[in-house]
Amino acid sequence: MKWLLITLACIQLSECMIRVPLYKGKSGRDVLKEKGLLEDFLKNHPYDPCSKFEQPLTLETSEPMINYLDLSYYGAISIGNPPQSFTVIFDTGSSNLWVPSVYCSEKSCMVHTRFNPKLSSTYRSNNQSVSIQYGTGAMKGILGYDTIRISNMVIHGQEFGLSTTEPGGLFSWFKFDGILGMGFPSLAASGATTVFSNMISQRLVDEPLFSVYLTRQQGQSGSEILFGGIDSSHYTGQIHWVPVIHDAYWEILIDRVTIDGEVVACSGGCPAIVDTGTSLLVGPSTPIDNIQQGIGATPTSYGKYNINCNNLQNMPDVVFTINGEDLPLPPQGYTLQQTFDDQKSCSSGFAATSRNLWILGDVFIGEYYSIFDFGSIRMGFAKAV
Repeated sequence: MKWLLITLACIQLSECMIRVPLYKGKSGRDVLKEKGLLEDFLKNHPYDPCSKFEQPLTLETSEPMINYLDLSYYGAISIGNPPQSFTVIFDTGSSNLWVPSVYCSEKSCMVHTRFNPKLSSTYRSNNQSVSIQYGTGAMKGILGYDTIRISNMVIHGQEFGLSTTEPGGLFSWFKFDGILGMGFPSLAASGATTVFSNMISQRLVDEPLFSVYLTRQQGQSGSEILFGGIDSSHYTGQIHWVPVIHDAYWEILIDRVTIDGEVVACSGGCPAIVDTGTSLLVGPSTPIDNIQQGIGATPTSYGKYNINCNNLQNMPDVVFTINGEDLPLPPQGYTLQQTFDDQKSCSSGFAATSRNLWILGDVFIGEYYSIFDFGSIRMGFAKAV
């Protein structure tokens, strides 16, 4: 399995503002396609990026994790003393930290780095169980406590999951080892304390917020998550602030979606979840079909829509009006451009779901520098550069 790994510079801004580089690897869809397995996989595992947002929000019930087919961005952390290194998705659509452990012997664990509690002098656990549901299976395991390091930040006594089983086998296709949830505490399975809550309580950040910058072009470096601050070099113009309407997910309200001035979706307003753990921009089938038709995308198998790579300059913006401000997505932003065997292909970054839910994933976040403000329960968007 070949992976595209982008190494990124990591520059510390201040003692309490931590910048973490994110690596962009090939998506699960790309890996399966290269191996000729994508068609069979999609037949048996229908694409449902919204499944993780349809579970009961109780502390005893597992919280679904990831958009299982298209995750791309991950960063480095370490756990324990001496440190054991892992790569994780910083996922704003969930709230638990977990990594594979030596107690798991399934392929999805064996092909990744596994945490060994016996090698850490600071590990402790009461063996409380944790179970986190996702689209095609589940992560199950126990909760433990240990030291977590993110860049030069040290978090003491952080609660995290150690997987003992990962049904479904999908994680074996991905480069990253685990998930670091950046949602609100109310989403955390088994009532686990979130990583960002500990950053705040241990006074490790200047401000109770973090910001995300994602590069979108294949091979481009520079993606990062910044804890405790906002980097003005990553955006232009003013920050547009938007209230979070439900502080569990990072959920905001879209006023409307227009193409060439015509409303194609959300005419009366609709809620949307801003999720770094979903690669595409997802919405209900009818409005997404309207958008696909409006941009001239052509349908192929399993819900994918192709775009003519030579026609981007003639395609319209898709404009999301949020809290009274127009945030346009240009063709270069909503088109996924990939190269296989020197052949360039383009497809739509919009995807439909049968559920009444919008997810502003990496397609949107790549166009707009995104600030997740815990202190004021709001989000900020500014044009990324």
